[in-house]
Order: sequence, then C-alpha cells, then structure tokens
Amino acid sequence: MKNELVIVIDFGGQYNQLVARRVRECNVYCEIYSYKIDIEKIKEMNPKGIILTGGPNSCYEADSPTYSKELFELGIPVLGLCYGAQLMQHILGGKVEKAAVREYGKTNVIVDKKESAIFKGVKEETTCWMSHFDYISKTAPGFEITSHTTDCPVASAENTDQNLYAIQFHPEVLHTEEGTKMLSNFVMNVCRCSGDWRMDSFVEESIKKIREKVGDGKVLCALSGGVDSSVAAVMLSKAIGKQLTCVFVDHGLLRKNEGDEVEAVFGPEGPYDLNFIRVNAQQRYYDKLKGVEEPEQKRKIIGEEFIRVFEEEAKKIGAVDYLVQGTIYPDVVESGLGGESAVIKSHHNVGGLPDYVDFKEIIEPLRDLFKDEVRKAGLEMGLPEYLVFRQPFPGPGLGIRIIGEVTEEKVKIVQDADAIYRQEIANAGLDRSIGQYFAGLTNMRSVGVMGDERTYDYAVALRAVNTIDFMTAEAAEIPYEVLNKVMNRIINEVRGVNRVMYDLTSKPPGTIEFE
Repeated sequence: MKNELVIVIDFGGQYNQLVARRVRECNVYCEIYSYKIDIEKIKEMNPKGIILTGGPNSCYEADSPTYSKELFELGIPVLGLCYGAQLMQHILGGKVEKAAVREYGKTNVIVDKKESAIFKGVKEETTCWMSHFDYISKTAPGFEITSHTTDCPVASAENTDQNLYAIQFHPEVLHTEEGTKMLSNFVMNVCRCSGDWRMDSFVEESIKKIREKVGDGKVLCALSGGVDSSVAAVMLSKAIGKQLTCVFVDHGLLRKNEGDEVEAVFGPEGPYDLNFIRVNAQQRYYDKLKGVEEPEQKRKIIGEEFIRVFEEEAKKIGAVDYLVQGTIYPDVVESGLGGESAVIKSHHNVGGLPDYVDFKEIIEPLRDLFKDEVRKAGLEMGLPEYLVFRQPFPGPGLGIRIIGEVTEEKVKIVQDADAIYRQEIANAGLDRSIGQYFAGLTNMRSVGVMGDERTYDYAVALRAVNTIDFMTAEAAEIPYEVLNKVMNRIINEVRGVNRVMYDLTSKPPGTIEFE
C-alpha cells in the first residue's frame, strides 16, 4: 500500500538512500528522484512532503544543481538538509557564503526554538553530524533561526507559515543522536502522515498484483539462494504456485552446505509449491577456472558460465511469459535510474533484458524495497530466519574470496574456515550487529609448525565490517577472545591452513570483498 508518499530530491549527496530509509522507518513510503525531475511530475504525485538532500556543490555558483522557486510555493511541506537547506535559503532570498571555519564531524547543536515541530522531544543541546564548507549567513524573509552551533549561526531555520524547514546538519546519519526523531517529527507532525505503509499490506498487495498480472502464464526465476532472489521466489510461489519454475545453478562456489540448504527450502521436500531445478555444475566451473588468477577474468568466466547453464535449462523449459529478477531499490538508485548521485555500479538486474531467454516481460516484485525491508517481507511470508538474515554474498561466490587460481581444494578450505567463523560469530551473539563478515583465502603460503612437523600451508584472512550503506565501511571490533577461538578452530580443523589473520582495512581504500 502506498497511500502516502514523501519524495527525496537528490542533489548528489552521499546519503540520499539513507534519508529515504529513515522516512520508511516511520512507515511512510518514500522515493528518490533527481533534482532534474519536472515540477509537473511532482504535482501529479501529490506528495505529503518533500526532502532536499545534501550535495557537494556551492548553491551560489552558476552551474550548481538548483530547482525552481515554484517548488516552495506548492503548499507541500519542504525540508532542506545541508546543501538542500542552503539552496532553499539562496532561492528564497537568503544569503549563503563560504564559511570561515569548516564544520565536519560530531558537533554540539543548541536548540533555540524548543517549541519547533522539528525539535519536539529533542534535548536543548544535542550532538549532530556536520559536513559543510558553506554556511547560511542570512536567512530568507519569513524564516526564524531555530538552532545554532559555536561556528554556525544558522544550524536550522523555519518558516512555519509556508511549512518550509532548513537543517544545516545531517539528521539521517546515526552520528546525529536524535536525528531519527527530527525526521519523524517532520514526516508525522509537519507532513501529517499517518504511517500506514506496512510490510504485511505490501506483501498482500504484491501477491495480488502478481496473480492478476500473470494470469495463467508461465514464470521463470534464477534462484541464487541469496536473500533477494529467495524472497522474490517465495512471493511468486504464493501468488501463482506451480506456474513458477526456479532454476538453481550450484556452481560449487557457494558457502558450506549452501546448495543443500537452498534445496531443502525450495525443493520438492520444502514448504513451497513451485517447480525446482537444481543444476550441479561444480566440475564445469572448476574446469573453466583452471589456471585463471586475474580477478576480473574470474568474475567474467563465472558470470558467462552462469548464463550458459541457465540458457541450457531455459531451453528445456521452453518459452515462458515472465522472468523474475530480485532487483531491489538500491540497485535502481545506484544504476542512476532513481537519483542524482553518480552511478556507483552497474547491476545485472537493472536496465537491460537478458537476450538468452524467450520471455515477454520481467517481474521485479522487490524493486521498491531496501534490503532491510526485503528481509521483513521474507519473515512476513514465513521464510526461515537463517535464510532471511543470511550474510551478503557476491554473485561470483567464493571465486572472489580466493586470491589467485580457484581449485576444488581451495574452495573446501575457504568453505570450512568460513563456516567456523560464522558459527563462532553467532555463538558470541555478534551475528546481527556486524554488517558483513566472512573468511577468505589468501594466495600466501608460509612455514609453520604443527606437532613436531614443519608445515607449508595457506593463510586465511578474516574480514568483518560495519557499514550503513556498503559504500563505505570500517573494520568491526571483534573481541580478541572470539578471534582467538576462531583461529584455534580453523588451524585445528581445516586441513591446509597454518595461519589466520584479521583484515583491519577500511573502505576506502580497500573494498569489502578481497577481489
């Protein structure tokens, strides 16, 4: 159900998705659009509120992103954040200048107007995240300053008659201690949203729409076993049952026992009414990857081979009416289709139709959801928790968690080491608090001593990061005793390993995955 809509207008800020997610946490549906969106389209959508994001530019420069003054005259509440706040003031007659002192990081904000709708329930002094080199030196006519900092005279301002609000800091990030409360105040108190967008109604409505769309047609789904494709498959299964065929390609580069776990859920003995085909293509992949060490070449081989295998199975099935993809909302935004931020990565799920399957149309039942919402949908439909909260896993699988050549022996080493690591992280109660964690196999071999014998074996690297958006990440602080236990178990239980290391690298400069 999308009875109410708040839109985020993106001016190139890095937190555009985070703003939308915070709004959705209020049970209000929210979408992201580029600042190039036409004002007439905004009028058609008739949103309950509009939020302007931050951005890297200076609003007073001639070529910087802007919008027409009419946006602020629609009678729709508008909240400007950082660049969005400065742009609002600039357009409406205020003044924005280069700051003498740049504010970056956690800053103490003093609330001047305690009765402000935005600051309802917020402390008089609150910690906020600043990131700006320009500042509002003079507010636009009709605006009242509602908070300040030592170096920033206008940390926030508002024109209550026009329902216009400007906030210089970033309430959407976790570093702003009461930021979620401020955004909730805007959405619920200013925009007067009722918060009726809930996952149970979304799932129910989606299943109904799929059933109406497909009719008696045939649907094909490439099932990876990951969260997105699994939730999409279950949704389709509940809508159309045996009209759905899921093809699961086991390329031998999955986590330990993962192929059997996927089959247990979706196969003939599982609870879902669908046609399930498991293709055991492990040896085929090992043969193709023999002698290949370059990361991009490995990715290409794994991706192309998947297409070949899937194509072979699709030909056996024959023509289908629809192809299911597990596209989620960040895929859409990051591919440049939903916002203004630079294209971060190309997604195979977005912007192009596979030409190797005979079908009429694509169904993307999760296209409107963020990852945490996909998980909620999965739980709503009865998917087991271990599958719903499964760690993110790359398409090329362990092929990019093994440095150098991929062999069956190396795959077994990393599978066993990773299984131990995940088990001990769960035993320590850390599995839901770490963004992503896994074991990888380095290409380094070194001398060790086990018993009275000299060894010359591989080093395993443990990776664990905390991240909000997976664009940036910091190494997680795992207690030493947990790491020590993992190290002992891996060396004692995994043949071919005599050294275990913990990777402290942040992103950037590193990536989360090894290759």
